Parts: sequence; structure tokens; C-alpha cells
Amino acid sequence: MQFTHLRPKKRSKLRLALGRTYYTNKRRLKWLKDRKLYTKKQVETPLDHLVFSHKTPLFRGLKAVDRWVDENKIINISQALKKINGIVLEPGDHFSYWQLIGRPTAKKGYVKGMVLDHGKFKYDIGGGLCQLSNMIFWMIIHSPLDVTERHRHSYDVFPDVKRSQPFGSGATCVYNYRDLQFENNSNEPYQLFFRLTDSHLEGAVLSTREPYLEYEVYEKDHYMTLEHWGGYLRHNKIHRRVCDLEGHEIMDEYICENHCLMMYAPLLENKDDIRSS
Repeated sequence: MQFTHLRPKKRSKLRLALGRTYYTNKRRLKWLKDRKLYTKKQVETPLDHLVFSHKTPLFRGLKAVDRWVDENKIINISQALKKINGIVLEPGDHFSYWQLIGRPTAKKGYVKGMVLDHGKFKYDIGGGLCQLSNMIFWMIIHSPLDVTERHRHSYDVFPDVKRSQPFGSGATCVYNYRDLQFENNSNEPYQLFFRLTDSHLEGAVLSTREPYLEYEVYEKDHYMTLEHWGGYLRHNKIHRRVCDLEGHEIMDEYICENHCLMMYAPLLENKDDIRSS
């Protein structure tokens, strides 16, 4: 398989701006024509039963990253949670990350945070919201809800240091054309609930019914390629095993596939993991 589209390309600021405008307006037009029922129902009281929970650290301790970057990220996540916390999906409802949050602007209380742009870091209003979209995606694939749109960064920035989840198990977000969407095809309502502590973002998927399935998310077909133009690409697939509460496997589902440009040199014990393109 060829991945020439992942080779870095230099584009002018004008072309990048025109591209963002085009895709943003294209999404807005799609939303106008879309007949999906996007939920906006927020309920302050949590539903009775925990389906899945997860937490991620707010302060990453990355080298050359000042503390104010994480502090601003927390401000941005707090603003977004005003629109998402307690959101309920009734049977047949659809969730759209950007439909709920809207465009992050300074007028709405968002501040500059870190964003990844073509493999490099920069600072922009609303930066850091990918931590929230990553968490939501990870929780949803541990629930009966069905993901209908998810995007992955085209760049793998950090090596696997203290990684607790499979590579490529997050969901990037760029207003509004890189969205995270999922739907409720079950017979029960589901709810997203979040809490910010001094150190972590905590999240949970709740329901009115006790969980009746268990999910194990894992990666397969992981490998790296050395491309003819000199860059390394990383590849894998994310699957999940769906089991009943007694541990009997019901199905093994494909979730997504990842192909991205590595921003660091691979250090592998097994050189067979690197293939030529």
C-alpha cells in the first residue's frame, strides 16, 4: 500500500487558510442538510449505572513546555465541559463534538493553548481540547455506542514512553471539519459525565441499565515502514473484543486504522518490525 499522501508538503499560509475556510464551510453546509438528531440534552443528575470510566493527567510534564500551557488547556477543557458534561443520548440520538462545543473563541472564554499543526507545535485559541476528544473516543469504544466519525493525527509526535493505551487510540479534533461523532443504536439512554480534579480529567459513560457486555480494546498488525523519501511511518489497526459478563467472546470488531508520520527515530528491539515501502 502506498502512503505518499503522508509525505510532508510545504504549503503557503494562503493555501492553508483557504483550505480551512473551504472545509469549515463544507461542514456547515453538511450540518444544514443533515437530518440526524444531534443531541443537546444535558442532565445534571448522573444516570444510575456505570458502563466505563477513565482518567488522564492534566499536567504532562513535557520537556520545553511551560506550566502555563497545561493551565490554559484546563481552562479550555472547562469551557468545553459546560456544553458536554451530562449530555444524554436517547436511543436514536447522534453526538457531534463540534455541534455541541461550537467554535472556540476568546469571547467565549477560551485561551491560547498548544495545538499540533503539521507535526509542529504552535499556540492557538482553544488549544488542548484534543485531550477531551481523546478521552471521549476511548470511553465510547468501551460502550455499546457506535462511532461514526473519528480522525487521527497524521503525525506521531512522541515515542511510547509510559503509554498505557494502544498507539492510535485517540481522536484528534479541528473545528469543525475534523469532528468526533457517534450514535446510540441501543434501547437505553447513555450519558457522558466528567470531573476536573487538581491533577486529572475524569470521565464516565453512564446508563439506566447495568452493563451487559465487556470490551477489550487492543491493537493488531502493528509495523513501521521506511519510505523511499526517507521518513518513517507507523501503522496499526484498533480492534475490540466484545464479551458477555461471563467472559465468553461474542465478536471481534474492527474499530479504526492508523497510518502516520513519525517525528522521532524508531528504537526497536526487533528490527523485523521495520519494513521497506
